Amino acid sequence: MATVAELREKLRRPLSAELASGCQNRVVAGGVEKLLASPLGNPFPQVREALRGYGEWSADAREEALKGALALLSDGKEKPAAVKATSRSAVPAAAPGERLPPDAPVERLNTGPGGARKLQSLGLPLLRDVLHAYPHRHEDRRALPDLAEVEEGQKITVEGRVVAKSRRSPRPGMLVIDVTLETPAGGRVKATWFNQPWVEKQLREGARLVLTGRVKKFGRSVQLGVEHLETVDGAQDSLSTGRIVGVYDTREGISQEFLRRAAHRALETVPLDDYLPAHWRRQYGLTDLGDALWGMHFPQDEQHLSRASARLRFDEYLFLELRMLLQGEDAVLEGKRFNARSDDIHTFESALPFRFTNAQRRVLLEITDDMRSDRQMARLVQGDVGSGKTAVAACALYLAVRDGYQGALMAPTEILARQHYANLLAYLGPLDVRVGLLIGAMTPKTKLEMQARIAEGSVDVVVGTQALIQENVRFDNLGLAVVDEEHRFGVQQRRKLLSGRPDVLVMSATPIPRSLALTAYGDLELSIIDELPPGRTPVETKLIQDTFRAQAYGFVMGQIREGRQAFVVTSLIEESDTLELLAATQLADDLKVILPEARIDLLHGKMTAAEKDFVMESFRRREFDILVSTTVIEVGVDVPNATVMVIENAERFGLSQLHQLRGRVGRGSAKSYCVLVAGEHSQKTRKRLKIIEGSTDGFVIAEADLKLRGPGELRGTRQSGIPDLRLADLANDTQIIEQARELAKHILAHDPKLEHPRLQYLRSELQNRSQSVAFREVI
Repeated sequence: MATVAELREKLRRPLSAELASGCQNRVVAGGVEKLLASPLGNPFPQVREALRGYGEWSADAREEALKGALALLSDGKEKPAAVKATSRSAVPAAAPGERLPPDAPVERLNTGPGGARKLQSLGLPLLRDVLHAYPHRHEDRRALPDLAEVEEGQKITVEGRVVAKSRRSPRPGMLVIDVTLETPAGGRVKATWFNQPWVEKQLREGARLVLTGRVKKFGRSVQLGVEHLETVDGAQDSLSTGRIVGVYDTREGISQEFLRRAAHRALETVPLDDYLPAHWRRQYGLTDLGDALWGMHFPQDEQHLSRASARLRFDEYLFLELRMLLQGEDAVLEGKRFNARSDDIHTFESALPFRFTNAQRRVLLEITDDMRSDRQMARLVQGDVGSGKTAVAACALYLAVRDGYQGALMAPTEILARQHYANLLAYLGPLDVRVGLLIGAMTPKTKLEMQARIAEGSVDVVVGTQALIQENVRFDNLGLAVVDEEHRFGVQQRRKLLSGRPDVLVMSATPIPRSLALTAYGDLELSIIDELPPGRTPVETKLIQDTFRAQAYGFVMGQIREGRQAFVVTSLIEESDTLELLAATQLADDLKVILPEARIDLLHGKMTAAEKDFVMESFRRREFDILVSTTVIEVGVDVPNATVMVIENAERFGLSQLHQLRGRVGRGSAKSYCVLVAGEHSQKTRKRLKIIEGSTDGFVIAEADLKLRGPGELRGTRQSGIPDLRLADLANDTQIIEQARELAKHILAHDPKLEHPRLQYLRSELQNRSQSVAFREVI
């Protein structure tokens, strides 16, 4: 049996965690009072009394009470009367007509008994939270449908009064509640609930309801399978009928009408001062904040809702861009100032076996403009596989070396680092640039020798993996850092490389839509190489059903007999009962039976990095014919002799991922092919996969993927702490994002710390929207 001391410690830990988390009453399931009502709280009546009513208090009152309770637990003394009185003091509600600041606690809003607790349970402790808890959709209830004209299966919303109610049990364990609703126009609709006894108390005769559901027609009578129920009071100016009505995210026990009433009272109580000066609103065609918030919660018409949405979406992007630009120590740093002479660019290009494309020249011009400025370059270069990003980066590195600086290129894997090393040797070696390699697989002696050369400046450009950011790596004079596939590095890892404030060039072969790039990489300028070099033959793509799989592998064998190689990709390592996918291991065994002439090997995510590198290098050296793999080869080395990519169960992948996988072939001069094998035969699947079959433009495919699947996680580890985009439509908001980014850059260029008196409200709003304390300290 636990001792009192052990019970005291068990109680102390969750209460300490609640205090550390900001007293939001969320650490303990059910809240602090439920914890104290459990047997764990029985031995400590003083603590239970000190925290009685905790859920109704403001955060300040909770904090003081928790400190007193923890003091009781630590030394067993009675709680001082003064603390007890303070902790239990009620937060006064606003007087009629009293105006409240947006950071006032919701206890001050007149929302009825238990109203504050309801709002807090939804994560809305402050009035500003209520104002910005936007509806997730809107319903037009100005003219509800004529019941005589509704169609079978149509989803409708109706309003009326309950004129009859019955309950029945067609079979044991089943409860059916039927209600007849009479609409204002005199029509009648029968509404039905199955096994939902808790709704019955809302269905008394005479109650006024708003119901949403699917129509079932029986002759001239209409029945509704109810999906959503609202009760409406008798007020003439109801917030739930006769208008465009917002529908909010909620939970059981908290009605839509309550949330609308709370939003309405918050809008009436809080002065809606605008943090955007009028001249900026005019410049970007934005309505004022008050009009926008009223229009989002209670729009007068469609136009009001439209301009409200446009303003609030702009604000979301503006604060995201401001935060991204301010985030971290590389926000507005001075960088290196390079000469970046055009003669040197000409010298570099003259040594190439090809000429730059127009897109490469445009991006190189953007890079050199950055390099010539005093401000640290922070630029993302996006381009499809084969678009020539590495050649552009090599030219930038050459310009840095010509001005007496060192350059570095960091890749996420050793095999990619070796590939970049080989490419840079080819580009820069003939120009007398000394290129070095530093990776973990080197012997300790070789590593030490390379580290010494880096420190003394006898190597000009270093290519490596995370070995470049180890503590014992010191650059003599690092001027330009190129980071390949940046999203695969942690923030802290990258900053170690950038501690000397070099200019930064980030490369990505993952095409993402411009709107997504501008939000996910808001701290980077964006350059896009959207043109492939002449002479490159696009990969021919064919979509087939799995019933034609044998023919697909017959084609693969034909390519192998011509001396070519093939990738075969599936998405699981071992059999799964829930997903009917071919596992890589099983597939490899099956192919050895189907294609006995072919040499087959396997690559999967459970291998170590060294094992993966060994298999890929063996494949590149043509030691086997078919590489069966999971998606770990999505980003990998060039295998110019591989001309076929077969992707099993292609419907399980996103379009952008399929495009990345397809990019593993077509790296040489031979005609290449991608075969998409679909295990699902629906029209919807075929339509989606036809996009890949019909396009080789990664940016077109990424846009289509965004519209089909949504943005998902924007940028992995870099997204930590970034506020949600509640209203954003990244598939269609590119223009708004660009305008918001333009304004954010303008603001910070003139006032990097937002210190001007006219920007104090904007600064305050930015801090309030930033959940991270560490970020608030940046400004």
